[in-house]
Amino acid sequence: MRATIALLPGDGIGPDVVREAVKALDAIAQRFGHQFEYRQALIGGCALDATGNSFPPETEQTVLAADAVLLGAVGGPKWDDPRAADRPERGLLALRKTLGVFANLRPVRPHPVVRDTTPLKPELVEGVDFVVIRELLGGLYFGQPSERRMGPAGREAVDTMFYSEPEIRRVLRLGFELARSRRKKLTSVDKANILATSRLWRELANELASEYPEVQLEHVLVDAAAMYLIQRPASFDVIVTENMFGDILTDEAAVLAGSMGMMPSASLAEPTNGGVRRGLYEPIHGSAPDIAGQEKANPIATIQSAALLLRYSLGLEAEARTIETAIDEVLAAGARTADLARPGEPVIGTKAMGDRIAAAIIRAR
Repeated sequence: MRATIALLPGDGIGPDVVREAVKALDAIAQRFGHQFEYRQALIGGCALDATGNSFPPETEQTVLAADAVLLGAVGGPKWDDPRAADRPERGLLALRKTLGVFANLRPVRPHPVVRDTTPLKPELVEGVDFVVIRELLGGLYFGQPSERRMGPAGREAVDTMFYSEPEIRRVLRLGFELARSRRKKLTSVDKANILATSRLWRELANELASEYPEVQLEHVLVDAAAMYLIQRPASFDVIVTENMFGDILTDEAAVLAGSMGMMPSASLAEPTNGGVRRGLYEPIHGSAPDIAGQEKANPIATIQSAALLLRYSLGLEAEARTIETAIDEVLAAGARTADLARPGEPVIGTKAMGDRIAAAIIRAR
């Protein structure tokens, strides 16, 4: 296969972890005879510094010409002025909108050999294996008006939560389809006791449920869902929810995996006629500028995101599984970055972890 992959390393540790994901992809290309062409572009704070725009036109052209996009991280204290006209996060939202990626998939499956890095009791994370689907192009992050302004009593700010029926239906349908291929349970998370958008969400979920009689549908309020993620996380199979709720809940779910450095994500557009999807792939962690360039970042989430890229955008299932198996092998052999190590355990750096995973890919059978 020949494929073009846009690389958006971004800010902070983004370049550190994307570099290691490229090693894994290069190892896959060598192992399976593919050709991956990489085109790098700016986004976020580094783009602001270089061009004055968090999502420059050149970056937009690069991602639209690519088969898939691999992103590092954006943002940092340097660009945190709330009065700024442009911020790194605006570039990320513009990227998602440009690509039409409406659903963000975040798998949560604590790795057995690092399960004791979670602060929860081991028995609580036993058997945890679920996927959160977060709607990505609607809700508070895109609704209008969204602005600061002066009112009679002083400064005001407004954000608008808006959802249309097609936006809700397509992400719910993806949730039902994924649940049908897994353990046939779908948890729809909303705030229907307060929000009109959530009541519409719940109504549409109930309507779609008739098309998937084999899938058990449950409705859970978002505050209860936050509690259940800690009390009984193994009870979930597929969770589907709106944009802001999904953003918050998936960061909470990272605790189950032991570290945000273990949490990949795939943001998917509508499928093409061939069934593959244009996608944006990124770890869920932030830019962590305090450890950037210091060989302290865990690259596994980004390498796992590259595996999801192979699976969903390039249709290369065997190659995706090879990366995932290589990660398992390296962890089972005792390799630990600082976020995964128990007191007294030896620690390796970002590059060393990437090298070990790439080597495991090459020698895979």
